Amino acid sequence: YYGTMATQTKPVLYGYFRSSCSWRVRIALLLKGIAYDQVPVNLIKDGGQQLTEQYKTLNPMQQVPAMCIDGITLSQSLAIIQYLDETRPGPRLLPAEPKQRAQVRMICDHIVSGIQPLQNLYVLQKIGTDKVEWAQHFIIRGFQALENLLQQTSGKYCVGNEISMADVCLVPQVYNAERFKVDLTPFPTIKRLNQTLLEMEAFQTSHPSCQPDTPADLRV
Repeated sequence: YYGTMATQTKPVLYGYFRSSCSWRVRIALLLKGIAYDQVPVNLIKDGGQQLTEQYKTLNPMQQVPAMCIDGITLSQSLAIIQYLDETRPGPRLLPAEPKQRAQVRMICDHIVSGIQPLQNLYVLQKIGTDKVEWAQHFIIRGFQALENLLQQTSGKYCVGNEISMADVCLVPQVYNAERFKVDLTPFPTIKRLNQTLLEMEAFQTSHPSCQPDTPADLRV
């Protein structure tokens, strides 16, 4: 099944319902109104379906997401989102103005490089210490800086008043923070932006509680 995907006309997203990296791509697809198919890759079942040789051909890092689109296979969520932005119509996810574009990339890198990898499943499985305490430490440290950045860049959304790739990255990271019981009170800008974004259909439909592979007890 994996090997046939590049021939499909609709993009195919390989992901996991609770993966924030997969969720970013789902949000971008929905914001742009792109029809797509999903193939679940369960990160826990059978020791981790991402670790199979079959999946490794799609993503050599054995992570989610991967996407088969336009006859190529892409991994890394920001690379996928930027490809969608450059090849598909719909709302622009990177601003035209260079300074704002740089701010969007700065916020995205802050989240996808500086926070999320330190509390992802693979890292938590490898550490011997208290997993929740570890995750909280790095999320809080990252959010302290992110709150400061967003106070300078935000309007209605993360950068000004147009939705961007920064917003696409923010909401899944706040979801992670809530899963690890981080108190968001010290981060009013992050809280405000997250609440605004969760009112939008693309963020609701793409939510981990609404995916084909979401366990029944986690559905809403």
